[in-house]
Amino acid sequence: MSEQILDVRHLSKAFGRNVVLRDIDFTVSTGDVICIIGASGSGKSTLLRCINMLEMPTTGKIIFHGTDIMDRKIDVAAYRSKVGMVFQSFNLFNNMTVLENCMVGQVKVLKRDRLEAKENAMRYLEKVEMAPYINARPKQISGGQKQRVAIARALAMEPEVLLFDEPTSALDPQMVGEVLTVMRNLAKEGLTMIIVTHEMAFARDVSSHVVYMANGVIEEEGAPDRLFGSPQNALTKEFLSRFMQG
Repeated sequence: MSEQILDVRHLSKAFGRNVVLRDIDFTVSTGDVICIIGASGSGKSTLLRCINMLEMPTTGKIIFHGTDIMDRKIDVAAYRSKVGMVFQSFNLFNNMTVLENCMVGQVKVLKRDRLEAKENAMRYLEKVEMAPYINARPKQISGGQKQRVAIARALAMEPEVLLFDEPTSALDPQMVGEVLTVMRNLAKEGLTMIIVTHEMAFARDVSSHVVYMANGVIEEEGAPDRLFGSPQNALTKEFLSRFMQG
């Protein structure tokens, strides 16, 4: 039986009077691949940013292994090392090489020595087929390569859960496939992931659970075969209609 890692309870987020998340509930267990789908502006990315504590939820709880991480006593940096994030805009350090990008978090947050951090970084750069580029700087590699480095950097922290915020949305179409292939392989290996994505075929084929969001709420969720094959909610049906017709 898989272990529950995260439990999001009644989470809401408002920016002033603009409420972007309303009463969100869901759980994440070991090995889950949860894809969050929905139109732009539905609150998907804000939800991920709340889970990663880049945004402070207005109300609700985020329970990580039984501890509410919204407690002010929590070491947020240590928590983020366990619940990592891959951003749509890569967020690499432009003044560092590929290898240095994958080492810096290990050294500063996990307090690993540089030799151990380098060996670990190389292992994950090889996994995403970026080992030949260790001395390159971000401006010298393509968008797809940058995203693969960003994934390697996140993996090098050896998180329990990895969050992906529309990881292919900033890429040219020909580069999308190489990033999705890496993510498919991670799913096969059993990595626990929460993925905000517009790649419907990927969500249908790779996820263990799909969440459809609209207007800041979870309108429908379930197994991918059920949700894509026979959605019950009118908004879900409308959103998926183009994909299903294709």
